[in-house]
Parts: sequence; C-alpha cells; structure tokens
Amino acid sequence: MKIKALTVRILKQLLNDKRTIALIVVAPIVVLSLVYYVLCENTTEYTVGVINAPKDFLEEIENTDDEDNIVKTKYVDPKDIEKEIKQGEIIAALDMDDDLKKVKIYIDGTDNTEAKKVISLIKSAIMSSSIDNSKENIENMKEGISELKESVKDISKLNPNMSADLNIDEIDLENIEFTETNFDTDYIYGNENQSMFDNYAAPLVGIIVFFFVYLLSGINFLTERTSGTLEKLLSTPIKRSEIIIGYVLGFSILALVQTILITLFVVYGLGVTQVGNIGYVLLVNLLTSITALILGMLLSTLANGEFQFVQFVPIIILPQVFLCGLFKLTGVFAVISKFIPLHYTTHALKEVMLRGNGISYITSDLLALVGFSALFIILNIRLLKKQRDV
Repeated sequence: MKIKALTVRILKQLLNDKRTIALIVVAPIVVLSLVYYVLCENTTEYTVGVINAPKDFLEEIENTDDEDNIVKTKYVDPKDIEKEIKQGEIIAALDMDDDLKKVKIYIDGTDNTEAKKVISLIKSAIMSSSIDNSKENIENMKEGISELKESVKDISKLNPNMSADLNIDEIDLENIEFTETNFDTDYIYGNENQSMFDNYAAPLVGIIVFFFVYLLSGINFLTERTSGTLEKLLSTPIKRSEIIIGYVLGFSILALVQTILITLFVVYGLGVTQVGNIGYVLLVNLLTSITALILGMLLSTLANGEFQFVQFVPIIILPQVFLCGLFKLTGVFAVISKFIPLHYTTHALKEVMLRGNGISYITSDLLALVGFSALFIILNIRLLKKQRDV
C-alpha cells in the first residue's frame, strides 16, 4: 500500500505539471519530425561553375535523372574560381576540352561527402555525354562507310583490279577503342582523404561548447535562486543589470577555461583539420560560450527546479543542433536557421577551421553572437523584475 500511495502521488504530481506533459507528448514528436525533414530532405541543389565545356555536356548535367540532386551551371572567369567557392556561390568549377578528353575539376572539399557526390555527378554526365557522342560518331562512320562501299562498287565497274585492294569489309566498328577521359581534381579546400569526423568536427566543437556551458550556467544560476542568494541580492540597492552582468562575468571564467580545454583537445588532441588561425577559433567559441551562458541563466529563471531546467534541452538545444548547419539545409529550414545562435557559430568555425579564412569572413557571425548575448541579457533583466519589489 505504501508503494502504491507513493506511485499515485508521483503520477498526480507529474500530471499536474503541464510542462512535463508537453515534454512527454509533444517534444518527442516535434524533435523526431524535425530530424526526419532535415535528414530526409528530398532535393539538394548544387551550383557548378563552368570555364569551358561542350554544350551537350551542360545539357546532360543539368537534366540528370537523379531526382535527389539538381545541378545548375554558371560561367565563371578562371581567376574568380577561388573567390566564388570561398563565398559559397559554387561548389565546384570545370574546365574541359570540347572532346571531353581532359577535364579539370576545382572542388570545395570542406564537406568531403558532398564533394564526392558532386564529382560523381560530373563524371556520370561526362560518361553519358561521351556515350552519346560515340554513338553519333559510329552512326556517322557507318553512313560514311556505306557511301564509300557504293563508291567502290562504282569504281570496280571501271577498274576491277583497284577494287580488290580496297577491302572495306575488314573494318570492325564493334571493337573500336575510345580514349578514356583524363580527370585532374584540385581541392580548393580540404582533401580527398578527409575523414568523416573532419567534416563535422568544426561545428561539433561549437555545439559541445554551447551545450556544456548552457548546463553549467543554468544549473548554477538556478542554485543561486533556490538557495535564496539571488533573493537576498534583489533586496539590496544593487541594480538588476549589475546582478546579471556580475553573474555573467563570474560564470565566464569557468566557461572560458572549459572552452579553451575543449578547443585545444579537439584541434591538437584529436588532430582534426585546422587550417586557420587558432586564435579565431578560440574567439568564436568564447563568444558562443557567453551566449550559451546567458541563455542558460535566462531559461533557469523560467524553471522552478533542475528537472524543469533540463526539460528545456530537447525543446531549445536539440532543434538548434539540427538547424545550425551541421547538416545541409534548404528551403524553410535554411531561413529558420538564421534565427538561432548556433548557426553563426558553425558557419564561423567552418570558415576558420576548414577554409582558413580570416576575421573579415566571420565578422557578421561574431556580431550576431554578440547581438544574441545582448538580447538574452535584456530578457534576463526583465525577468528579474518580476522577482523584485519595485
């Protein structure tokens, strides 16, 4: 009976908590639906730059039978290839002979999986175009040989001895050998042997920093509230803004140490690809940790206990992981990703770690993180107002 009474009490307590009910019923469905639509996005669009290519090849690659991958082409100047790839305007560039014997491919290998897919699409289109050209050439040869045979017959009527030296029947069109296409691939970023972990290491660094700092700050700030320390501070003349900034600076020391340890371990301990300035990587991760720190404090203000605070993880953190750029996004998901902090973290880390770009390429990302931090601080100050007698 005691066990039954305890069980009934816990069930009633959970059923009276609307947030818990939402977590049990709604959150898993929302998260799973998000994962499904992000990972099962039907169509991926690639833009390939063209320096020189025959018209029939361009028609072949743009009208591929692969419904999951759409390839668009645009002509580019050879000197602008690296610039176009850096800016994300194109994923690859092509320079080939009209007879498709020599093909030069410039590719963005920051995501080796995507790079190999694009190279495969290019080679498939070249093969199809070559086969079509070969069939057309063989038909032309057959037609030419037929005409030649007719001419030989006419000649044989005039000079039977000459026709004996022209044995047209020995020509075997079925066993004609064609020269294979010579491919030369130049990786502007990354390399052919880049591992799967290297593809995801840059954004994962930011995600891990964000998640652990969020937990660190949120749980500690929640402890300050539940222990009565924050309430005592609110009863003093100290301003709400000073309280928030003081907590942010205090927690930032721990966040900074954790950020440095995670970054250095991933780069030097695991040896992931890092071609940019390590200082910029630390800067991005530091701003990410501050944003996560303030967000953790904000959400802990809305929670009545640690259990409720942890409930925000599948609602606030998980969607950001799938929408931050860890996976290729298109359509509405690409638009939504612009409104989450981790999007700017992952973009900046990719630019520095995988492409070796400098501060000018990540300035907008850094400003976005600062903007999110400022927004969260303002919301924190407003929420503290409810806990203080004005």
